[in-house]
Amino acid sequence: MKKKVGYYGVFLALALVLSYVESLIPFYFGVPGMKLGLTNVIVLILLYLYGPADALVISVVRVVLAGFLFGNAFSIIYSLAGALLSFLAMALLKRTRKFQIVTVSAVGGICHNLGQILVAVCVVENYHLMLYFPVLMAAGIVTGVLIGVAAREVLIRLQNLTDKR
Repeated sequence: MKKKVGYYGVFLALALVLSYVESLIPFYFGVPGMKLGLTNVIVLILLYLYGPADALVISVVRVVLAGFLFGNAFSIIYSLAGALLSFLAMALLKRTRKFQIVTVSAVGGICHNLGQILVAVCVVENYHLMLYFPVLMAAGIVTGVLIGVAAREVLIRLQNLTDKR
């Protein structure tokens, strides 16, 4: 159990640092709330190295802590909806063993944006917000692919490190 708590701390710290770095990056393409999703690199690494339970714990704790540190209650609600839908989709796709990590990440990016837009529709009670979804879907694909490539490269390097031991 001690070993698990230790790597939880390391991965949570990495996720929070990436959340902070992401908050500093001006990334605006005309749609409010659009981000790169750097912390999903950590979620993907955990999903592929340790499994869905560990990835889910870090993802949820990171969303809550990052919301308190860098956001507000609404950012926690929106982020949690996106993170949970994204996680569910990625865990299910990974479980099939038919998709590579980049595809899993791209679907996760789409689902993250879908989760957030669905919460926005409920909060403001205006289904016309769904008109943003095609733009958010395209952004989710692009950022998801980039995050998937980054996670794949980290996993390759981690595998190379363990092979050399």
